[in-house]
Amino acid sequence: MRKKYSLFLLLLLAAFPIYAQKAPVIKGEPVIINRDTLFKFYAPQGLFDPKERAGIVTKRIESIVSRLDFNPDSLTLKNDTSVSVIAYKSQIIMAVNNKDASFSELNRPELAASYLSILKQKLGNVFANNSFKDDLINIGEAIAVVALLIALIWALNRSSRWVRQRVLKFWENRMASLAEKGAPVAYADRLVPLITNLLIIIKFIIIILLIYLALPVLFFIFPASKPIATQLLGYITTPLKGILLALVHFIPNLLTIIVIYIVTRYIVKLVKFIAGEIQHGGLTLRGFYPDWAMPTYNIVRVLLYAFMFVVIFPYLPGSQSKVFQGVTVFLGVLFSLGSSSAISNMVAGIVLTYMRPFKVGDRIRVGEISGDVIEKNMLVTRVRTIKNEDITVPNATILNSHTVNYTSSANTLGLILNTSVTIGYDAPWQTIHQLLISAAEATDGILKDPKPFVLQTDLNDFNVTYQINAYTELSHKMAATYSLLHQNIQDKFNEAGVEIMSPHFTSLRDGNHIQIPDDYVAKDYKTPGFNIKKEK
Repeated sequence: MRKKYSLFLLLLLAAFPIYAQKAPVIKGEPVIINRDTLFKFYAPQGLFDPKERAGIVTKRIESIVSRLDFNPDSLTLKNDTSVSVIAYKSQIIMAVNNKDASFSELNRPELAASYLSILKQKLGNVFANNSFKDDLINIGEAIAVVALLIALIWALNRSSRWVRQRVLKFWENRMASLAEKGAPVAYADRLVPLITNLLIIIKFIIIILLIYLALPVLFFIFPASKPIATQLLGYITTPLKGILLALVHFIPNLLTIIVIYIVTRYIVKLVKFIAGEIQHGGLTLRGFYPDWAMPTYNIVRVLLYAFMFVVIFPYLPGSQSKVFQGVTVFLGVLFSLGSSSAISNMVAGIVLTYMRPFKVGDRIRVGEISGDVIEKNMLVTRVRTIKNEDITVPNATILNSHTVNYTSSANTLGLILNTSVTIGYDAPWQTIHQLLISAAEATDGILKDPKPFVLQTDLNDFNVTYQINAYTELSHKMAATYSLLHQNIQDKFNEAGVEIMSPHFTSLRDGNHIQIPDDYVAKDYKTPGFNIKKEK
């Protein structure tokens, strides 16, 4: 009875084949190198499906094949407990897992060994599959590239001659126009060879670049030399790629640097505005002088920019490099050792700014140097003497010595000019005082108020020293005022018939003419004779 039912079921399945199930067919993903399929992947690996896995392995194989030093014998196989790895030197090419072995009659190590054998055989002959027709085509392409290179070099030579003629013509016209305007153009002839040589150097650089770019094209035409082409292109593309990637990665840091710079810039502008208001009197601060405003602004600006650089430094490319840090430290030490005097002058300049011993335009005396201050900066002070001699004095020298300022009180209290004369004891001191004061009042530049005054400073053996003191506001005309004052003293004393005695003369007049110019001597004046006293 059971046999009847079994025969019935077989007949039913044969009559209705639609109910019969077929086993699913799995399509593998091939790994193709140089139009040749090496093997196929049927199983996934990690997160990659078979298609993605085949694409990744293909790219890795193409990468190692393009190397100039590629050798198929360097391919190795390493079997682990769960996976077998095929690598080229230190670069992993592919991995074979147990699922791959399930689609084959071999176990995993045997399947991985067969893959390794295929790679060594196929990759060893990857460049040996060209036909004679392909070789002819490759040779023709190489001849075309060489012909194009020769044509480019010929065109470059022709164009370089044209450019050189145009540049020299432009240069000559430019020099001629400058000569018409009176400009010195004698150096033009010396610059023409320099320009010509520079154009020749540029031409040869372009020729070398064209040849270098043509070589990879030639090598890439022939399959056997493709690794050389890749290597030559790598010498250019690798640095450019590195530079571009560095620029892309530097963009966030660049934005941060720009923001820091903009904020610092506007803070500096705010400080400059406040300093300008203080300098022009629009804003006053107790104990802060207006002439401190701009020097303080300069100091604050330097500190702000220094702080900005400290903040920006970690964001600069290469700032974390040991070489960069070492060079920075070396430059810092070199600067500190070689600029000790400059730093001392800078510190002295800052101290002098806030000490306010003088300002630009003041008449000063530093040591033996007297003159007007024409420039004052952080390092030196420049003084112009009355002989138009410009003398540069280091700020440290000024700070370590005393400074006399003739201008600071001239407009308020008045600068006191003083000079001395010696007069014999036979002249009444009241007369001398009157003569000196009248001479001072008659001098241009001497103030009438406060009134000049006389001091008797010494009682010498044969004469008395009288010092005339007079006020003036013209500190920059001290030499001229002194000269006029001396002239007026001579005139007043000569008019009064009073001699300005030298220490070599005595008050004895026996047989000697009075010591004043003849124009001031009275007409009835007679030289006194010698007084001889005869004793009985």
